[in-house]
Amino acid sequence: MDLFNEARKRQLEYTTRRHFLKKCTTGLGGIALASLMGPQYMFGSNNTQVNVNPLNLPHFLPKAKRVIYLHMAGAPSQLEMFDYKPTLQKLNGLDCPQSFLEGKRFAFIQGTPKMLGPQFNFKKYGQSGTYLSSLLPHFSEVVDDVAIVKSMHTDQFNHAPAQLLVQTGSARAGRPSIGAWVTYGLGSENENLPGYMVLISGGKNPSAGKNAWGSGFLPSEYQGVQCRNSGDPILYVSNPNGMSRDIRQKSLKAINDINESEYKEFNDDETLSRISQYEMAFKMQLSVPEVTDISKEPDYIREMYGAKQGEASFANNCLLARRLVEQGVRFVQLYDWGWDMHGTNKASSLNEGLQAKCDQIDKPMTALIKDLKQRGLLEDTLVVWGGEFGRTPMRENRGGIEMPFYGRDHHTEAYTIWMAGGGIKGGITYGETDEIGYYGIKDKVHVHDLQATILNQLGINHEKFTYNFQGRDFRLTDVSGHVVKDLLI
Repeated sequence: MDLFNEARKRQLEYTTRRHFLKKCTTGLGGIALASLMGPQYMFGSNNTQVNVNPLNLPHFLPKAKRVIYLHMAGAPSQLEMFDYKPTLQKLNGLDCPQSFLEGKRFAFIQGTPKMLGPQFNFKKYGQSGTYLSSLLPHFSEVVDDVAIVKSMHTDQFNHAPAQLLVQTGSARAGRPSIGAWVTYGLGSENENLPGYMVLISGGKNPSAGKNAWGSGFLPSEYQGVQCRNSGDPILYVSNPNGMSRDIRQKSLKAINDINESEYKEFNDDETLSRISQYEMAFKMQLSVPEVTDISKEPDYIREMYGAKQGEASFANNCLLARRLVEQGVRFVQLYDWGWDMHGTNKASSLNEGLQAKCDQIDKPMTALIKDLKQRGLLEDTLVVWGGEFGRTPMRENRGGIEMPFYGRDHHTEAYTIWMAGGGIKGGITYGETDEIGYYGIKDKVHVHDLQATILNQLGINHEKFTYNFQGRDFRLTDVSGHVVKDLLI
């Protein structure tokens, strides 16, 4: 009887909550760690395990969990917005020295152009005393939260190759975009939303087209998912007329059964991507309409951004970007078209055209920084702003004839970006250009350096983060790139 009671006592002990908490703490820690690191696996309809994050990432403790990248397609003029050059103003109207023209390639300039001084006034703002132009009155309020990099340079002077270089690491189509690389390496924080989403404003796609957010040779599930401003937020996210969610689910199960049979026969990883994409699409039918509905935001928040329901605007997209990262989207890419200021007409002039574009972005991008900060998201959300190259210090001419309005040509040697949050120092200016803003002369930063720094803040060593394709290990930064450590906290 005593033996029976002892056995009974042990059995009860093993089934109590106290025993579970006492003896299983290691397992609980593992469960907690897994939840913090994000979902590692997905399962097919027959419980087939699909490893969606097979890499041992991050390599080290990240400062940022997510990225919002604001790309101004067409390349804004740094000389009118960020890089103050009083010497250039003194040279306004003089012939450009031949030393700046000999041996150089331009997109349009021919003959001897005139030097062109900055078209807007500059002042110092914030405790940092950072120079900004009068085009950015709202942005001056957050200048102490951002790092402005004035010494960016690139290898490409045409829009599509330059956009591909900054977004994919290569000037040729076919490489994975930075958002695809990040999502491939780190997965998503929300299993019901894509890890990588793309928002477009300005009326057109960037010159590089959808290659700018493609997955290249990575599995297709990592490409950017474009979100629309009207109708279905994502194409075909709604069920067709007459199809219920139950019928859709049964259809999905039948399709995935076929895909799983195909995978067992051919062992093609792209079949697994197809399975996960079908399942993600089914989940998105409920999650996407909810998270993309900015009408759920308080009036004062929409007013802060200047957002209006149903508009395909940069303001709406900035607010939507905050909503997306708040819900666990890993990488949000905004493209705003219309920054190519050649001076061929008013809309592409450095006066009216640039003023109009800055009016569209100044308030929303400032609100994005403020909103992320007040919600405690800025410290682990990296925000990046910039174009694909810069603009020349001389006025554009074509065939020796000046354009009817003030404009600048494409320029590879120097341009400006800014970064904020995610472990980036605030209130600093990094890098320096010469007296007229033609060359970077101090702390030059190449496109690959920017990419390496973004990955670094996400806990990824860019040199070790590779994907084998056609017998070669590829990486985002190709065979170069250095982390810009002076930008980091």
